[in-house]
Amino acid sequence: MSIEEMRGVDVRTVQADQLADRRGIVIDQKLPRKERLRQYIRQVRNPYCYVDDGVIVKVSFSNTKETIEDRLEAYIRSM
Repeated sequence: MSIEEMRGVDVRTVQADQLADRRGIVIDQKLPRKERLRQYIRQVRNPYCYVDDGVIVKVSFSNTKETIEDRLEAYIRSM
């Protein structure tokens, strides 16, 4: 499956049993960051859509210069 196909998975029609369950993913924390990312991608198969505690999760990103850290910091400061 290509990256575009992974991104385009429709959570309304995808079968949960076709997706990886996040609870089954095990990452060796002793490995370097790059290898840990590779392990995660191999196990999750589609980083844009997976199952978490029985719920199908779809991840998407905005095309912006702000990082997730910037957004989280702004959110926390606003509380």
